[in-house]
Amino acid sequence: MGSFQTPIGMRSSALLETSCGFLLQELQIIWEEIGEDKFEREKVLLDMEQECLEVYRKKVDRANTSRASLHQELAEAEAEFTHLLLSLGERSLPGRPEKRAGTLKEQLDSITPALREMRLRKEERLNQFRVVQGQIQRISAEIAGNSDDALLTIAVNENDLSLKRLEDYQNELQRLYNEKNERLQQVEKYIDKIHSLSTILGKDSSAIILQVHPSLNDLCGITKNISDAILHKLNITVESLYEEKQNRLDKLHHLGKALSNLWNLMDTPYRDRQPFSHVVNLLSVSSAEVSDPGSLTLEIVQQTEAEVIRLDQQKASKMKELFQKKQEELEFICKKSHVEIPSRTEMNNIISLINSGEIDHSDLLMSMDEQISRAKAEASSRKAIMEKVEKWMLARDEERWLEEYSMDERRYSVSRGAHKNLKRAERARIMVSRMPALVDLLIKMTRSWEAERNKIFLYDQVPLMEILEEYNILRQEKEEDKKRQQSWEKKKVQSQVVFERDNTYASRPGTSTRRVPNRSLNGSPECSATMNKRLPMSIQQLGSNNIYSGNQGISFIKDGRKIQRKKIFGEPVFTSHMRDDASSMVLTHYGPFSP
Repeated sequence: MGSFQTPIGMRSSALLETSCGFLLQELQIIWEEIGEDKFEREKVLLDMEQECLEVYRKKVDRANTSRASLHQELAEAEAEFTHLLLSLGERSLPGRPEKRAGTLKEQLDSITPALREMRLRKEERLNQFRVVQGQIQRISAEIAGNSDDALLTIAVNENDLSLKRLEDYQNELQRLYNEKNERLQQVEKYIDKIHSLSTILGKDSSAIILQVHPSLNDLCGITKNISDAILHKLNITVESLYEEKQNRLDKLHHLGKALSNLWNLMDTPYRDRQPFSHVVNLLSVSSAEVSDPGSLTLEIVQQTEAEVIRLDQQKASKMKELFQKKQEELEFICKKSHVEIPSRTEMNNIISLINSGEIDHSDLLMSMDEQISRAKAEASSRKAIMEKVEKWMLARDEERWLEEYSMDERRYSVSRGAHKNLKRAERARIMVSRMPALVDLLIKMTRSWEAERNKIFLYDQVPLMEILEEYNILRQEKEEDKKRQQSWEKKKVQSQVVFERDNTYASRPGTSTRRVPNRSLNGSPECSATMNKRLPMSIQQLGSNNIYSGNQGISFIKDGRKIQRKKIFGEPVFTSHMRDDASSMVLTHYGPFSP
């Protein structure tokens, strides 16, 4: 029985005494009574010992397994705790024992609450990551334009659940929030611009926005698409509306100018201008300043176009009247200042071009106004000389009348009005006596005018200097003819006296019947004087002011010196041209000057 005294048996000796020892004693008593063989007794005891060891070994193995499991569980708890600390980015947990003490179960019991708390923290941190990452994915999808797609799976990296990583995600989420807000603001600005421009242009803004994307309409009830593609489409839409606004404004500017010109041209009354006054008011307004609703609608543009076409058709009918009025004004100025007058042929050609629509009416009238302005300026510069010329013309009329009056043999007869003719003759002699000084003054003024402007002073297409010089030459010739006439008449009188004296002493009275041709003062001298006055009488025609008397006056100057004047003075200086190249009109003179 001593073999059973193992350490374990010794530790449980009290139990053996009360159980195993008592049973063994009872077995010995029974063997004694039976007379069991000793050998059999040893064998039974050995079996019992083996069985007992086997039971102990199983118990020990189970104990070892339990201890190993506790070690494993403790190690895993330690490892999990350490991993949680690392993944959560924390160094330690307050309240957790740093040193191991006590049995394995005690150590495990001490770490279990801390591990449970770390697991709760991990779960909370995971939820935070899931929320943040989910929002990031959702906003990113909205920015990318994929908000209508299926929900995306959220994969959280459990190895990095630190607050720093969470803060990075939160910063990214805030950046995306800001970007989303900026995009929403951009979308709202674009939508506001579309509404504003559509109101100005008279368009349906809702239809335009729906064409960009249905989500942009608030009535659809879905999240607005704020992707780059939508922003690009909105930008293009707004730019196209701005361009259309500018195009319509430019068109209305053009139509407004045309309306204003037509109104001023045809003196349109205020009541007829009022319906389109808003179009004319836009002439001084830029595109950015136009903001009134319906101010640039397509209907307004079409109505203005129709009004311009209507007025343009009316203008074509009134253009002839206006052109003829300006033509008459130009002709009056030219006639009054004795400068070139547009030919009727050229004017008829212009009217034909007006009827055919080949000439722009505004350009034509502007050209006519320019010609009238130049004609007025020319007439103003010639005014002082023309006043002197008119005085000279009046004096020439009186000179011619005086010559005719002096040749009248009945001028001294007593008749009605004879005393008036005498008074006029006296005044005419005074005017004629002042003509040389007047002509000299005219020559001086004309030369000064020509030197100042470096061109020839033309009087009805003839240089005035030539007329004045011709007049001086003819006046000198006339004076010389008068002197020769007086000398000739004196000699004639002397010859007549001698002839009569010879007839008185003639030996044969019958020869007195032979009569000498009548050479009285009213005979040959008159004829001679008429011949001698032939050339001056052409200058005497200067008394007439008819601009169309082309075959009178100084026709001999134009015919005899035409080539010479062209070589000396060249072409007429005062000319005008129409603006239009297709109908250029050069003002030409009608004919020779007839003063």
